[in-house]
Amino acid sequence: MSGERQAIAAAFQFLSRLPVKAELDFSPELLKRSASYYPLVGMVIGLIVWCFAVLASLVLPPLPCAVLTLAVWVWLTGGLHLDGWMDAADALFSYRSRERMLEIMKDSRVGAMGVIACVLLLMLKASLLYTVLSERDLSGLLLLPMVWSRWFMVSAMKRWPKARNDDGLAARFADMSGRRAGLAVFWAVLITLGAAAGQCIIAGWFTGTGGMGNTSFTAEGQSIFSHPGELAIWTGFLLLPLLANGVGSFTASRINRRLGGLTGDIYGALNELLETVLLLFIVILCGL
Repeated sequence: MSGERQAIAAAFQFLSRLPVKAELDFSPELLKRSASYYPLVGMVIGLIVWCFAVLASLVLPPLPCAVLTLAVWVWLTGGLHLDGWMDAADALFSYRSRERMLEIMKDSRVGAMGVIACVLLLMLKASLLYTVLSERDLSGLLLLPMVWSRWFMVSAMKRWPKARNDDGLAARFADMSGRRAGLAVFWAVLITLGAAAGQCIIAGWFTGTGGMGNTSFTAEGQSIFSHPGELAIWTGFLLLPLLANGVGSFTASRINRRLGGLTGDIYGALNELLETVLLLFIVILCGL
């Protein structure tokens, strides 16, 4: 297996439960190379989640469909990022010293704040999924939270120091090359452009224009951008990456000041935070 194919397989094995059969040695070098393909993992998880949501919505009301969709979403990731979310909540909301917060994140047990944070996060995600399924507005935008949240993990690995100097998970991503971080941006942008192209095709089909060539006009010859819903969707394609970077950078900077760096648990927590914030933003846009 070539080096890049190994890196792709490592990314899917590390971030998901998808059945990628490959015997890999998860060395620091392979982990750093695999980070370039995190947005691809997000795209595949997103496609599976939303395909399941569409099929389940054919036979189920929105509420049970939303809960089952969320269960599939969590299962596909193996709860990896949720574990980081809970550990980070236990540590950061303990308001202890830096050393004590790092010890709390290494503890395999989950405290009260971690449980509370997890329950609230899952409730919010379920309610957002319910809203999307109720409106039946499954646009290409819905792939982007899972893509750009995973891109930001790679950005965080590159931009902020590691909180620990030991052999923790974050330390294995130390000294990631700019080329690898840039490749993650490339994949995230490419997926976003692909989702936007798919939205053009869908818009053409549903407005009677017959394809991408004329998707900027409705059957009456008016621009689809004159419709508030369409304008909101196209605005989302532009703003979601900026929102991911803005919210992620603000949060990571605050945590960096408290911990003197980031940890593997913080990377997972950032992914969960950004998935939820971006999905919330999409729901707000669709409401417009």
